[in-house]
Amino acid sequence: MAAGTATALVELRGAGKSYGNIRALHGVDLAVRAGRVTCVLGDNGAGKSTLIKIISGLHRHTEGAFLIDGEPVHLTTPREALDRGIATVYQDLATVPLMPVWRNFFLGSELTRGRWPLRRLDIARMKQTADEELRAMGVVLDDLDQPIGTLSGGQRQSVAIARAVHFGARVLILDEPTAALGVKQSGVVLKYIAAARDRGLGVVFITHNPHHAYMVGDHFTVLRLGTVELNADRGEVTLEALTHHMAGGTELAALEHELARVRGVDVDGLPEAADPRAPATADPAA
Repeated sequence: MAAGTATALVELRGAGKSYGNIRALHGVDLAVRAGRVTCVLGDNGAGKSTLIKIISGLHRHTEGAFLIDGEPVHLTTPREALDRGIATVYQDLATVPLMPVWRNFFLGSELTRGRWPLRRLDIARMKQTADEELRAMGVVLDDLDQPIGTLSGGQRQSVAIARAVHFGARVLILDEPTAALGVKQSGVVLKYIAAARDRGLGVVFITHNPHHAYMVGDHFTVLRLGTVELNADRGEVTLEALTHHMAGGTELAALEHELARVRGVDVDGLPEAADPRAPATADPAA
C-alpha cells in the first residue's frame, strides 16, 4: 500500500488546543506514517511545543480529532502514549550524566535476575542488550561503562533514539534534537533519524532549521502562530520555498529591505540618496 494511502500511525485532523481564551493551536492536520520522517517547523511561539504535548499525551486537544491507527483517542498521560508506541525524546534528554551509558539506556526499566529478597540487577544482560541495540542503529561505543555525560551531544541523542526503539516505539517524536549542536554533531543526529526511519518507525522531527529538515524529511508541516502555513511532501517543495514559508514571506521581505537600507542599497540594487545628516565631504576639484 502506498505511503499516501496507508493508515497513519498518528493523525491529527483539524486539531487544536486552547488555554482559556488563548488559542495556542488551531485547525492542524498532520499524518505520521511508518517509514517516513515528518518534519514540523516553526519559529518560537508557532505552536510546536503544544503539538508535541498533544501527541505525547501531556495535554488533551480541545478541538478536532486525534487518531492512533485510525482510532480516535483522547490521551490523558504520557504513559498512555508510551503504551500506544509513541515515544518522545526531549531536547534535555532526561539522562543522568554521571551514570554509565548502559544504565541510562535502561533507566527506569532495569533488568533483574533472581528471586526476592536476592533479586539483583542483571548488569551483563543490560550491557549486552544496550550494545546490540546501539550497534543496530549504527552507534559503536568503546566503553558502555563511561558516564553518558562524557559523550558528545550527538551521541547522547543517538542513545536516546536507540533506547526508544528498543522499548517498542512505533512513533518517535524528536524535540529540536539539533538545536544545541554544531555542524558535525547535527550530522550525526540526522544520520540516526534516517536510521530510525529505515527501521520502519514514523518519525516526527521538530525543528526550526529548514536545512536540517530538508536533509532527512519526507513531509513538511510549517506552523505559524498556531496554524498550518505549509503542508507538503518533499517532491512538492524546494528548500528555498521551505525556508521562505518558515521565515514568513512578509517578514522576510521587510528584513531584506531593512538590511539593504543599512548597506546603503535600495531594493532595486541602486545606491540610496545620501543621508542629509551625514557630514559633507570635500569637493576634490575645489
